[in-house]
Amino acid sequence: MIGVILALTSAAAYGVSDFLGGLASRRVAALRVILVSYPLSAVIVTVLAVVVGGTPSWHAMLFGAASGLALALAMWWFYIALAEGPMSVVSPMTAVLVAGIPVIVGVALGERPSVISFVGVGLAIVAVLLVSREPTDAAPGTDPAIPGMLAPGHVALAPAPRFTRRVAWFTIGSGTFFALAFIFVHQIEAGTGLWPLVASRGVASVIVIAVAVATRQHGLLPRGIVGIAVIIALLDVTANVTMLYAFQGGLLSLVSVLIALYPAVTVLLAVLVLKERVGRLQVAGMGLALAAIAAIAING
Repeated sequence: MIGVILALTSAAAYGVSDFLGGLASRRVAALRVILVSYPLSAVIVTVLAVVVGGTPSWHAMLFGAASGLALALAMWWFYIALAEGPMSVVSPMTAVLVAGIPVIVGVALGERPSVISFVGVGLAIVAVLLVSREPTDAAPGTDPAIPGMLAPGHVALAPAPRFTRRVAWFTIGSGTFFALAFIFVHQIEAGTGLWPLVASRGVASVIVIAVAVATRQHGLLPRGIVGIAVIIALLDVTANVTMLYAFQGGLLSLVSVLIALYPAVTVLLAVLVLKERVGRLQVAGMGLALAAIAAIAING
């Protein structure tokens, strides 16, 4: 049960972080926000690692660094896919890959969840698919980060984005690398403290800085956005720390699908805070998410 709570805490932190990132992206490019939040989260994790202690191994540090590399590339490619393609296709496809690939790998590595847990996994994958779908009645020109939010600089109707081969590759790549980040974190053994996360956030920060410089998306953030970036950094630390301990105490095939439910939190906040309308499929997805959590928690 502790593993389930940690996984859900991680999902909640990721969901709130995405919601705030969506708010920030109304004024500045998402990469500029990450350019602040990632290095800050690396500093915070380093301080916590000193306090927590632990003995890092080369094995744990390598997998930590690999997860940081995978996550940074996944985020970058995901934003490209969202910017160039239809969210109604990109987001669900990414979400299913994030939830499904770790399950396949976990079973291949010998994990054997109970029948009820497998039912929960199936419900969770369907829930992620439904919750991540863009409502069919969403207003044109809305922000892909949060359903219904006006995209930065939107003035008139824009041509409908197409799911091109390029968008497909970025979508598949981002979903696969998000899943690989989960798999790599699961390989980090207990007793190594938070040092593997230091390697993870450090590598991710270097990549984000390099991409920002290469694409010339750097510079000072507006004062209000800086505060959001700081909160996102704190949420990022919370999500990664709870994810690490959840994977160390639970099955890859179960923990990964629980964390992959984070879009439900983002959509729920959009409804409660921004009074956004959601489609019937999204509502059904959130109901399935609760059923999936209950099924997995029975044997968690």
